[in-house]
Amino acid sequence: MEPLPYLDELNRIIDIGGTQLEARTLCQVTCQGQTLPVQVVTLGNPDPALPAVGFFGGFHGLERIGAEVVLAYLRNLATRLKWDTTLNRQLEAVRLVFVPLVNPGGLWRGTRANPSGVDLMRNAPVDSVERVPWLVGGQRLSPQLPWFRGWEGQPMEVENRAIADLVATEFEPRRFSLMVDCHSGFGVHDRIWFPFAHTRRPFGHLAEVHALKDLLEETLCNYRYVFEPQSGQYLAHGDLWDHLYLRSQGTAERVFLPLTLEMGSWTWVKKNPRQFFSRLGLFNPLIEHRQQRVLRRHLPLLEFLVRAASSHARWLPMGPERDGQRRLALTQWYPELALEGAT
Repeated sequence: MEPLPYLDELNRIIDIGGTQLEARTLCQVTCQGQTLPVQVVTLGNPDPALPAVGFFGGFHGLERIGAEVVLAYLRNLATRLKWDTTLNRQLEAVRLVFVPLVNPGGLWRGTRANPSGVDLMRNAPVDSVERVPWLVGGQRLSPQLPWFRGWEGQPMEVENRAIADLVATEFEPRRFSLMVDCHSGFGVHDRIWFPFAHTRRPFGHLAEVHALKDLLEETLCNYRYVFEPQSGQYLAHGDLWDHLYLRSQGTAERVFLPLTLEMGSWTWVKKNPRQFFSRLGLFNPLIEHRQQRVLRRHLPLLEFLVRAASSHARWLPMGPERDGQRRLALTQWYPELALEGAT
């Protein structure tokens, strides 16, 4: 689909959901004479005392499968609203927030960056405290080169400012919230990344994310996700989720878990080597049945995250159990710190 059909699909889903879906425009971007909206769709209970789950896609215009996964799950929910009593009861206890097309200008142009040439996941005001890979970790040389952060001293791009404002209103005030940002293009395995990207030090909710990992592996035992800190693969400047996590100043009593689903696109290229010669083919399944398989594969994960958030009081570690989960997480993901007896 081209960008306008993506927007048309989103509008069709909104119509299907009727009054149970709330849609509004967060901001607009102009690209090649087109004015394109960044839209948010919400459903469920808006009570800030309840948990929230966010679903984001399309930060990078080349990684269209991420937007498609989010749209597929939103359509799944919208079509069930009219008849699924269990879903409607569940929505009484949770808030769901969807932004399927964060970077519609990038989708329109077929580029990773937005229309200003800025990589939205290198654009936040947070610098890596350790050395990053050249270019890939974010650069300020030129918007003509990939992974451009934006110029020094400039505010975040309008798309990122809109997401930051949305997170401030929908997620940060809650005692429990999590979000999943859908991407593609890294390796042959599907990965779930958690902060940080700007340092190899662990983030504050290591115990909670390890408990969530255990729950995922027990529940979706036939699905294989590599659950790991993003810094285990590479470091980067300007990661938006790092910035928003640091801004949230979450505590053990207020949990804020930003996750990234990184779908391994190299498998698609391996099965269809001609995709290597296509810019979109490096990041997306181009054969219809493979695309449908990817959409089906990840819907159970998104549904799991909603159920986990709704029931977080049943599995969230507290007291000594939280300390134990943190020790297990250090041993698994930060063995050098575990040996040092890090706290």
